[in-house]
Amino acid sequence: MAGSRIIRAAAAQIAPDLHEASKTLARVLEAIDEAASQGAEIIVFPETFVPYYPYFSFITPAMTAGAAHLKLYEQAVVVPGPITHAVGERARLRNMVVVLGVNERDYGTLYNTQLVFDASGELVLKRRKITPTYHERMIWGQGDGSGLKVAETRVGRVGALACWEHYNPLARYSLMTQHEEIHCSQFPGSLVGPIFAEQMDVTIRHHALESGCFVINATGWLTEAQINELTADPALQKGLRGGCNTAIISPEGRHLVTPLTEGEGILVADLDMALITKRKRMMDSVGHYARPELLSLRLDDTPARYVIPHSIESETEGERDAERTHFTPAIDH
Repeated sequence: MAGSRIIRAAAAQIAPDLHEASKTLARVLEAIDEAASQGAEIIVFPETFVPYYPYFSFITPAMTAGAAHLKLYEQAVVVPGPITHAVGERARLRNMVVVLGVNERDYGTLYNTQLVFDASGELVLKRRKITPTYHERMIWGQGDGSGLKVAETRVGRVGALACWEHYNPLARYSLMTQHEEIHCSQFPGSLVGPIFAEQMDVTIRHHALESGCFVINATGWLTEAQINELTADPALQKGLRGGCNTAIISPEGRHLVTPLTEGEGILVADLDMALITKRKRMMDSVGHYARPELLSLRLDDTPARYVIPHSIESETEGERDAERTHFTPAIDH
């Protein structure tokens, strides 16, 4: 188990560049350096931070959003590619785990993708948001269950979900069954208004309690100049303010540092990993508090296939089901 290890964690709330991925990347590398100077061993960035979250899709009708969408394609991140190489190198140089949200381009489709780089610089997890939310469905494709994984890293077992994926209890439970120790959540920030930040606080604190893990949450930030650039309509501008709640939560559901709800900054807090055992001694959702004979999770964690080889096509339905799915009991046997 976690023992008495102390991990110093950081969460970044900074503004992206709304024009060039290279400039947002520069901000990422600068933040990694700054967090490293404060002794951080893991840092989490906001949802699809590189090149930027598609705020335009929330306030622009689909009929007129084509140019902005194509611009996002031009600046999107190829994985692996120059941007992931640069982040991996900086993670290695600073001996830090880095969790970064990107708009990933895979030929003709964009995805909301979360990347976890180990302190060695290796990309140990690439996962895609399984269901884009509301306006986001016009921007991104859907991910699959292959990304619902917990990664073994220098700081421990790290899991990640993006934004309203946290409202999918089975997605969260899939990570809980893998005994995540540090959960990295990412939201866009500067969106919807204060109610978004309030709901976010409830969501991340509940996951910390239910999972018995630490949660590092990062939200983005838009400057007033950027809001004015996105729209001159005061009514629409209201939808691009608030909704920020960068925070670090203990397994007991407590804020370890005052959350950042406006402006830019980097939060830093020490994670006493012994608190995981303290919490789970009382309530382990995937252990002594579970009832696997009553409730279990059916998870298809195979990558989505667009071409089915003849060898698979000729199998029986039962054989295919056995190959593509498995049941995850609440207790390991």
